[in-house]
Amino acid sequence: MATKKRKVADVKVDKNKSYSLKEASTLVKDINCTKFDSSVDLHIRLGVDPKKADQAIRGSVTLPHGTGKTKKVLVLCTPDKEAAAKEAGADFVGLDEFIQKIEAGWTEIDVIIATPAVMPKIGKLGKILGPRNLMPNPKTGTVTNDVAAAVNEVKGGKITFKVDKAGIIHASIGRVSFAPEKIEENSQELINAIIKLKPSTAKGTYLKGLSMASTMSPGIVIDTKSVQN
Repeated sequence: MATKKRKVADVKVDKNKSYSLKEASTLVKDINCTKFDSSVDLHIRLGVDPKKADQAIRGSVTLPHGTGKTKKVLVLCTPDKEAAAKEAGADFVGLDEFIQKIEAGWTEIDVIIATPAVMPKIGKLGKILGPRNLMPNPKTGTVTNDVAAAVNEVKGGKITFKVDKAGIIHASIGRVSFAPEKIEENSQELINAIIKLKPSTAKGTYLKGLSMASTMSPGIVIDTKSVQN
């Protein structure tokens, strides 16, 4: 059953219109249905076949205004790297004890950073971490020897993204409390990063669909032409 606020929000969004990114960044604040500071998410449908390795788009981007959320970071490393990780602000640092915790079902973290040396030990966690988009990966900068820099980037607004089986990338780019300009700039930064990753083998339209929504609000369809520089 839709709430009164949701019904009002539904009326404000024209289902037959494609909005510019600028318009959507203002409207998403206006139609927020929650009492809390909702996440603002982008849903980007790509003209790729995720089953093909070269079209399984994944990467990372540092949002100019951060995400509005303090991310919990776990660093899996050898003892010689632990001090640097802790100093940089990692929430959890270690190896074997955390591997055991994850195997037992613990996933109360947002990002896992690992050093190359420990990746063979982490490989067995793929079935747990993979579906949650938590598996460290060199392409997203989460497999590195410079754990301090990686932690600082994540804490400073770096997000990772990857295309799902349906060819869609879902990413949180801010909060409804952000000014419209910040929502727009964060969104454009993510879209630019995804456009740069367009594989040469992808045929036809690459950016097929784009929408923005906050938690529990209706989706706002965005005109893809308004975001392609």
